Amino acid sequence: MGLVEVLNSGISALIEYLSAHVLTCLVPAFFIAGAIAVFVSQASVMRYFGASANKVLAYSVASVSGAILAVCSCTILPLFAGINKRGAGLGPAIAFLYSGPAINILAIVYSARLLGLDLGFARAVGAVVFSIVIGLIMAFIWRKEELEKVNNPGELVLPQEEGRTKPQSITLLYFAILVGILVFGAARKWLITGVLLVILGLILYRWFAKNELKSWMEQTWDLFKKIFPILIAGVFVAGIIRSLLPQTVVESWLGGNGLKSTFVASLFGALMYFSTLTEVPIIRALMDLGMGRGPALALLLAGPALSLPNMIVIAGIMGFKKTGVYVFLVVIMATISGMIFGNFF
Repeated sequence: MGLVEVLNSGISALIEYLSAHVLTCLVPAFFIAGAIAVFVSQASVMRYFGASANKVLAYSVASVSGAILAVCSCTILPLFAGINKRGAGLGPAIAFLYSGPAINILAIVYSARLLGLDLGFARAVGAVVFSIVIGLIMAFIWRKEELEKVNNPGELVLPQEEGRTKPQSITLLYFAILVGILVFGAARKWLITGVLLVILGLILYRWFAKNELKSWMEQTWDLFKKIFPILIAGVFVAGIIRSLLPQTVVESWLGGNGLKSTFVASLFGALMYFSTLTEVPIIRALMDLGMGRGPALALLLAGPALSLPNMIVIAGIMGFKKTGVYVFLVVIMATISGMIFGNFF
């Protein structure tokens, strides 16, 4: 295959992506992520991670914190280092470390849109369950250290809460409308989407100050300019991969839902570095070449949370032994989950 054909394959994939997914899927998701960054207090999430905190509450908050904080795989590392250094319990800290990039709202929406609702839903549920189970196992293994933290708690330094400028019900309605625009826009329900846009405009005019709207737009634009160019590059590369990679190779190593293909996908995801969202078009390309649904889920569950650079950083924070156990648990659980999903759902 010549260079022109290879480039045309990448361009075709890019055009298909831009026409099918950007306006109705990613644009609303970017606005939601920007809104989360502005209107959901980080302090309200981070205050529950102490070693002596209520375990049910701590793990519940940690397991969904990725959607609330909207962090990526690179941003999660300094946050994890900070809460770990200040005395956070190992279990909740690990749950936070895994869920941060794994349940990013943009990634979940994009996965459901490009790979199918079942894979998107399985990714979201798997990320939450993984974070809790892995955190509990890590806390149990190092339970003596956790007991010392309870007896000698560190100081978790948290951002100060800001006073609310509007009733909480209005903020909840605002988020519900944003989600509705995303859902109905993606479903091409234009009348309902238009009505929701009008309601959103009225709420913004009545309840939101200019500085709040400015902050929302700034955060949305900041996320867009950081993520979208990398995403475009990822889609282009995925198109090239689809044209260059022999289908027989993909079917041999990643086809079906057996142990070998699912484990290879988990290990590949754990070692490779994927910029935010780029794993989704790459998996789509591999699925088009014969990758099984089980290995696809395994890669989705292992890829965002781990990479070789991330492992090195994590090892510097909590040591090689804990890091090795953490990586082992992620790879094994991703493999098992992929096999269950691929064979029974």
